[in-house]
Amino acid sequence: MAKVTGFGGIFFKARDPGALGEWYARHLGFPLEDWGGARFDDDASRPGYLVWTPFAADTTYFAPSTQPYMLNLRVDDLDGLLAQLKADGVDVDGRIEESEFGRFSWIMDPEGTRIELWQPPA
Repeated sequence: MAKVTGFGGIFFKARDPGALGEWYARHLGFPLEDWGGARFDDDASRPGYLVWTPFAADTTYFAPSTQPYMLNLRVDDLDGLLAQLKADGVDVDGRIEESEFGRFSWIMDPEGTRIELWQPPA
């Protein structure tokens, strides 16, 4: 059975993403990257990592959700999990994007939260 293997990212809206990132870097030691977020390599025994990323307050990346955040969940078999979710009647976006970072697709939970599913590259 395909499943989630961990968190891949925490994405949220912020009034001033740059200033907020700098605050987290200065006070909590977040290792900020050029793209404005932080990457944490949390478990070397499996592929993937965790990212923390503030987005501009007016971002549409979380749409159609109106929640101020989006979760990114690492998965072991994106195609298998999407098939399971569709069979269970979950609201599945249907798009799959592929890049050097892996494969991505999206679903909505019953509260209207957009969830990004991420299968890291092998």
